[in-house]
Amino acid sequence: MAIVLTAIAIVAGAALGYVNDITKGPIAAIKAQQLADGIGEVLSAKGLEVPEPQQTEAGAIIYRTEQGTAVQVTDPKGFGGKLTVLVGFDNVGQVLGYRVMESSETPGLGAKAQDWFQKGQKGDIIGKQAGKLEVSKDGGEVDAITASTITSRAFLRCINAAYEALAEGSADGQSGASQQAKNTESADEDASNNNI
Repeated sequence: MAIVLTAIAIVAGAALGYVNDITKGPIAAIKAQQLADGIGEVLSAKGLEVPEPQQTEAGAIIYRTEQGTAVQVTDPKGFGGKLTVLVGFDNVGQVLGYRVMESSETPGLGAKAQDWFQKGQKGDIIGKQAGKLEVSKDGGEVDAITASTITSRAFLRCINAAYEALAEGSADGQSGASQQAKNTESADEDASNNNI
């Protein structure tokens, strides 16, 4: 009995390894195409070639193009697990678009994040300045997905983290968003110095 079970385990393991080797290439090609489509979607520019990615210390992945910058961020604290969002920004840090790349959220509820925050929808964030977006329950201006506040918070954390990665200017040391963040900080310091 032990010999038969061992033989079955060896054959099954070999079959799984073989299938994994066969599917590795097509899966990588599909993911690359999804990324290219996602970058084109969030920057409203179809047919873009995927630029060289630049990874930040926090784990964000930045893709800089002439049309804008796409930043991919993962938040591990969604309702069902991790949530990965690709966000497109213009040169002053306003949200051009987004795409949920990976989600473990509840179908029918948390999975609505792909549409809920799009232009013209209840939680519309398109055209808004990222960085401090919060759901209305937390004092912010963004309507959370009905019955999915945890997912909405995780989604907005992704958007804000993507903006922070962009503002750091980690790739080239200078971006429109980082310049705007520096100008805002300088204005705040000047205002506080005038109040003293």
